Amino acid sequence: MAGDGVEDLLRREAPQVLGALVRRYGHFDTAEDAVQEALLAAATRWPADGVPDNPRGWLITVASRRLTDLLRAEQARRAREDTVVRWTLPEDWLTPPADAGTPDSDDTLVLLFMCCHPALSPASQIALTLRAVGGLTTAEIARAFLVPEATMTRRVSRAKQRVRDSRVPFGPPSAADRDGRLGAVLHVLYLVFTEGYAAPSGPSPDRAGLSAEAIRLTRMVHRLLPGDGEVAGLLALMLLTEARRPARTGPDGALIPMAEQDRDLWDAGLVAEGVSLVTGALSHRRPGPYQLQAAIAAVHDEAPSAGETDWPQITALYELLLRISDNPVVRLNHAVAVAMARGPRAGLDLLAPLEDDERISGDHRLPAVRAHLLEMSGDRAAARAAYLEAASRATGFPQRRHLHTRAARLTDD
Repeated sequence: MAGDGVEDLLRREAPQVLGALVRRYGHFDTAEDAVQEALLAAATRWPADGVPDNPRGWLITVASRRLTDLLRAEQARRAREDTVVRWTLPEDWLTPPADAGTPDSDDTLVLLFMCCHPALSPASQIALTLRAVGGLTTAEIARAFLVPEATMTRRVSRAKQRVRDSRVPFGPPSAADRDGRLGAVLHVLYLVFTEGYAAPSGPSPDRAGLSAEAIRLTRMVHRLLPGDGEVAGLLALMLLTEARRPARTGPDGALIPMAEQDRDLWDAGLVAEGVSLVTGALSHRRPGPYQLQAAIAAVHDEAPSAGETDWPQITALYELLLRISDNPVVRLNHAVAVAMARGPRAGLDLLAPLEDDERISGDHRLPAVRAHLLEMSGDRAAARAAYLEAASRATGFPQRRHLHTRAARLTDD
């Protein structure tokens, strides 16, 4: 198997392997270290030796051996009896083997709820889950949270330390606790999907594997809680967004804005499923942020063409969303909707307050939107400057390429 294929396989298997080890042995932070070493060994050996018949079993075996070594070293270093009791060696446990599994179970979903530990703040729950389940780097998580990488590094480290010190059993929540952790779980799944769809850090404009995993896990949560409107709304939002993937890049990998996409390439099946989900969720008249975002996506996906998009309805939905979830990204999208419904000057006026919001003032999306609205208003020179400013802030090649292309179109002959 080629190197890229091995990397994709390891990314898929890593959460399952970590979940199996934590389910079997506990010691989340030590298990994570052991899994990382097993993944490194596989990345080194498999391209040359070939992928084993049971890749997950191979990884669990190697990680379990390394975990045993790490725990033995910890026992040797710690002399107090209570510490020895806490760090019981794996062979002394009475639970089933890590690779045995349980019927109709998915260790990734178990791990997802486990990471939303009651000893952690919601922000730390999300950060830890993105590392363990989503496989994202600290830099990617920091970008999703709009915070510096150093801040996120400290947050992840403190999360692991708090879990270790809390001595609260690190396992799947009871039915009573599950609802309390659900909000963090949904936020994690949303961020994993977004990272997979947008992926601003890599050479490719998307990482389909992350998005597919987020959809798979959200489907599982939806089966677990079929009556929860926000779970249904999040799944609908993912499906309606994923439906556009085939049209969002050109043959050369360049990003294509939604208004310029070939809508015949959109996945009609995903659109129909997403519309059905969000329609059913909204019928209960308890709209939440994910339901409203899904409703906005549904209006886009159901429009026969960009020119026939119902922008007044989208504007109204964003204004309702702002009452529930007022954040700079929602305000940015609301400004675009207002510009499309009422004219570019109305949208530009709404951007001005965001210039002073440090959560987004340094992000490439703000000057990119300003450039688009300036272009709509006919101010080509200012639009070109704003596109170049956005390109200088963008962290991923596809985004920089797209923004430079837009700027080049406005260059006078």
